[in-house]
Amino acid sequence: MLTVGIACLVFALVSVIYHVRAEARPAAALAATQDSEEQPTAKTASVVSFVKDPQPAPAFELRDLSGNVVSSANWKGKVVVLNFWATWCPPCREEIPEMIQLQNDYKDRLVIIGVSEDEDPPEKVLEFVKQKGINYPVVMATPELIEKYGGVAALPTSFVIDTQGGVVQKHIGLYPIENYNAEIRALLGRGGDTRIETFVDNGQIFLKNAANATELPGVDFSGLSAEQKKAALHELNSENCTCGCNLTLAECRINDTTCPISSGLAAKVVEKVRNAPAKPKSAAARSAANHTTP
Repeated sequence: MLTVGIACLVFALVSVIYHVRAEARPAAALAATQDSEEQPTAKTASVVSFVKDPQPAPAFELRDLSGNVVSSANWKGKVVVLNFWATWCPPCREEIPEMIQLQNDYKDRLVIIGVSEDEDPPEKVLEFVKQKGINYPVVMATPELIEKYGGVAALPTSFVIDTQGGVVQKHIGLYPIENYNAEIRALLGRGGDTRIETFVDNGQIFLKNAANATELPGVDFSGLSAEQKKAALHELNSENCTCGCNLTLAECRINDTTCPISSGLAAKVVEKVRNAPAKPKSAAARSAANHTTP
């Protein structure tokens, strides 16, 4: 009897300890989540990055799913978020409530336009739009529109357009609503102490500008002469990646820094240029070098 009583007491103590720890775990997990989420938000909300000398947004005029004309001629003075998405895309579906909230918060100072890349007919997409309560116009993408915006290789992709009609930023994948808020406030002149940093568009916004880049993500040009680097960049902008993206190697490295195929092919290009025999100087170049004044 004594042994049974001790065993029951031990079991009771273990049960109490288990339940106390189980109740503490959610609170600790929530605190850890809050710590990990709040700190980046504070950082990203104080600094925003926009392209220097933004290019004008390509002309845009389509009818939305309700038959209304959506035109870039009406965008001046407003911030625009052009959001390429699809109903079958999980991250796209996840960000819809944030887009709805942003449109509610900024009202007529912000224009959000959903550009659906669905293959379903517009009527089917309209059913989804109504079901989700989307409060901004949705148009169906066309090949011409996608081409105008440099190709959209991943969904969702959002282009941020300033009040003067210039494309200042592009976001691929889910993007925190706090960051959108910081960008929109800055573009509307309500940024407070938010610092604006600028960068040159070498393909980050429009992939065609990858041809102007002097560095590429994950590509090691060290040890190359200026002439060799120029030759390597030329080839990287001429040769297509074979991953199925239909982009040049340079564009693929900028568009998807995790692509192992463009990474490997780019490394081979650089290695080939590095090991190529030096081209003999022309007679004119030798003559100019011989007559150079010391």
